[in-house]
Amino acid sequence: MKRLIMVLIFVAVGAALAGGYWYWQQSQQGATDGAKAKSKGAKGGRGGTLTVKAVRAVTKPMPVLIEAVGTVEAEQSVQVRAQVNGVLQNISFKEGDTVKAGQTLFQIDPRTFQSQYNQAVAALARDRAQLENARAQQQRLEPLLKREFITQQEYDVAVTSAKSLEATVQSGQALVEQARIQLDFSRIVAPISGRTGQLAVRAGNLVNGAGAGVPLVTINSTDPILVGFSIPERQLDDIRRYQNEKDVVIQILPDRAGAPVATGKLVFVDNTVTPQTGTVLLKTRVENSRELIWPGQFVNVRVVLTIEPEAVVVPEVAVQPGQDGPFVYLVGAEDKVEIRPVKVSRQLGSEIVIASGLAGGDHVITEIPQALRPGGTVRIADPAAEGGDKGKGKGKGKGGKKGEGKAEPGSKADAPKS
Repeated sequence: MKRLIMVLIFVAVGAALAGGYWYWQQSQQGATDGAKAKSKGAKGGRGGTLTVKAVRAVTKPMPVLIEAVGTVEAEQSVQVRAQVNGVLQNISFKEGDTVKAGQTLFQIDPRTFQSQYNQAVAALARDRAQLENARAQQQRLEPLLKREFITQQEYDVAVTSAKSLEATVQSGQALVEQARIQLDFSRIVAPISGRTGQLAVRAGNLVNGAGAGVPLVTINSTDPILVGFSIPERQLDDIRRYQNEKDVVIQILPDRAGAPVATGKLVFVDNTVTPQTGTVLLKTRVENSRELIWPGQFVNVRVVLTIEPEAVVVPEVAVQPGQDGPFVYLVGAEDKVEIRPVKVSRQLGSEIVIASGLAGGDHVITEIPQALRPGGTVRIADPAAEGGDKGKGKGKGKGGKKGEGKAEPGSKADAPKS
């Protein structure tokens, strides 16, 4: 019985080993067949046609410019302070309001200054009355002196008294003017037009006219407004050269990718280079009636030196970095891929201006497949993208319809030649 059990166990183990070996042989055969099929597919794909996206390099006017980051600053900024002491009686505006030059802003209690003015006016009136009496006395004594009814000394005393009172009247007039100025100072007006800032005092506070402490309010002029920016000293020669030829246009852009919100002219070039940074400070004055830019704001500045009438332009994605410099993948003759080294002049947004290496109309590939190789054959996925006009064609297609820009599948129109 034990011998029979041992035989059965050996038979079962043998069957399991045989089945495992058979399964391993089958899996190895399947892997080998898959690798061969994959190898054959790779060999077949190497000689196949890749579908790529491409556009034509275009020739169009492009600006020659210098870009910088600038700071907006008010052309005029005034800290309004009290010139006399007193209790602030009234505030005639709200903080943040736009005010005009000469507009009343604050009123200090004027009663003390009004009484001083009235006193000075009264003293002046008294002195003028005494002067009139002295002059009349002088006129009465003058004929008596000619007849020798009075002595010369008596007449001289009358003349001296009149002249003394004339000086007293002039002094009184100065005191009246001083009192009037002090009274006017109790009413604080806006020295410039602009927008007010945060209030530092409220009605009922005692203000000090000695100029100490914080200002009552600060007014910044916002239209026109200045934008200051710095450029490297090597670019100063370009600006001076083009400035002598014509006015340099300066564009202000709060967002680099957006449209300019203001344009102006160059109004200031600093007379020295900052040694620490090697830059030169410049300023432009721009119109800002809609207050699109604000004092203290950082903005992007474009100095448009001139317009290049026929610049070769390609999308940014078409230019690839390389060890020997930038290059593009070009769809050449017979739809073969070429690598073309290029020299980049400048970049404006998502467009790159090519200084050399390309001509208008050249096909450049904008999306680079991993399998793309020089000399390979490609087919352009969207022929309507030629010339940058999607959905528009200039000639007649096979269907004879003008302007559709579409071709039948498998036709040569699917891969336009350069």
